[in-house]
Amino acid sequence: MATFCHAIEAEGEVREKKEKEEKEQEKAEVGESTGEKAPKSPGITTPLSQRGKARGEGPVEVKLELHPLQNRWALWFFKNDRSRAWQDNLHLVTKFDTVEDFWAMASSPCGKTAGISGVAAGWSVLPNSSATLLCLIGESFEEHSKEVCGAVINIRTKGDKIAVWTREAEDQASVLHIGRVYKERLGLSVKTVIGYQAHIDTATKSNSLAKNKFVV
Repeated sequence: MATFCHAIEAEGEVREKKEKEEKEQEKAEVGESTGEKAPKSPGITTPLSQRGKARGEGPVEVKLELHPLQNRWALWFFKNDRSRAWQDNLHLVTKFDTVEDFWAMASSPCGKTAGISGVAAGWSVLPNSSATLLCLIGESFEEHSKEVCGAVINIRTKGDKIAVWTREAEDQASVLHIGRVYKERLGLSVKTVIGYQAHIDTATKSNSLAKNKFVV
């Protein structure tokens, strides 16, 4: 009899202990779901996935910070089809306004001609396209950079040519400043002469016959 009663008492203690642990487990789960700390019973562990959630851990998204340029630039390809109008031969390749987009474009084979409309004239030299592009997007001409509106690279059998375009051919001070800085950035010697030609002159004559308006 005593043994039987003892058995009943032992079974009740086990049931009570089990119910207590279940309640504490429920409290722990509620605490984790709400982001609050909750007491844990001895012997009860939280799965790693739940512990990660409790600490707020998860995939970390890394956002790349882009470096904007002062102006937006466009790259065009010109197909020399004499049966079509000049503007109809222009084909837009891409536009970019960040340093990262520029280098992505520069490292891929794009077009051969780049520029923006509204051209008055240009400084013409032999090709050094990388330095030319960096001068343009880097606004290398200080306060006169606003006068620069594009550049063109001509690939020709008799000799390639690059020209930096400006908006106003009659602004001598601005034009000469741009020419001097451009020559310096290209690393040309003092003895090397580059010429500035007005667009109206090159439109009526070939580049080899057009007279230089300024030289540096």
